[in-house]
Amino acid sequence: MVLNMVSENAIIVFGRRGCCMSHVVKRLLLGLGVNPAVYEVEEKDEVDVTRELETIIGEKQGKVQFPTVFIGGKLFGGLDRIMATHISGELVPILKEAGALWL
Repeated sequence: MVLNMVSENAIIVFGRRGCCMSHVVKRLLLGLGVNPAVYEVEEKDEVDVTRELETIIGEKQGKVQFPTVFIGGKLFGGLDRIMATHISGELVPILKEAGALWL
């Protein structure tokens, strides 16, 4: 299920339901004109979803932390990476390349 969501969406945000950091990521992307797919993980499903995400990204990437953002079918990172690339001006070209932003 998770693998399909990652591969079918130019950008997807996985976050805990009600998490303020997930909200910040979503608002930033919406502010840039991106309409990200969002999967809000329920507490009861967190272990299973985390396992699936770790299977997708492989052992070299380490443990999954929420929010987790995939762009173009690849792990991009979390809030810190989104904010850093936005501040440096690198985020918009990455989103355009992935087909998540057209302007």
